[in-house]
Amino acid sequence: MRTTIGFDLDMTLIDTRPGFRATLAALGDELGVALPLDDLSERLGPPLDATLGPYIDATLLPAAIARFRVLYVDHAIAPVPVLPGAHEALAAVHDRGGRVVLVTGKYAPNARRHVEHLGLAVDVLHGEVWGVGKADALRAEGAVAYVGDHVHDVEGARAAGVLSVSVPSGGCDAAELRAAGTDVVLPGLADLAAWLDTGWPGGLATTGR
Repeated sequence: MRTTIGFDLDMTLIDTRPGFRATLAALGDELGVALPLDDLSERLGPPLDATLGPYIDATLLPAAIARFRVLYVDHAIAPVPVLPGAHEALAAVHDRGGRVVLVTGKYAPNARRHVEHLGLAVDVLHGEVWGVGKADALRAEGAVAYVGDHVHDVEGARAAGVLSVSVPSGGCDAAELRAAGTDVVLPGLADLAAWLDTGWPGGLATTGR
């Protein structure tokens, strides 16, 4: 069986901040709500209801989330780049006979748009799962590790019983990721290939999963 490695999307493989900020700005303009754009864009990770909830009336929140997802298509796909080493990290898994599963809190159709626009080599995509909720997807796909940037990615990996691999490219630094219980912190995705060859006895190709 091919070894499966899970990856987060936002701030792990892609720098979502410019697109997220632009979408928030458009939504705030439509709703007449002053959203703290810089603050919210720097704290990516939680789902939209948690992000927008403090600023939008609860009765309007479902419609605001739906509208955000529509606006996202025009404001957030084109300006969002891959993070350094992202393509190389995915290629490293495939080059070693592995399989890449994207497990993200993002609305799945918009996550797929990023994947297609940026040519990310993803085999399977699971969207709209966050924190420990990522565990079900990771277990269902038979993942042996999960790569993410946030303490909630660590929670998902721990809940799934898989290795937690972290990169400090998002809102959490290395100390926070270690405190959350990650198994390893890599300086960046460019370091993943070497880790795949040493992360398990004999390397990735001999894990037997």
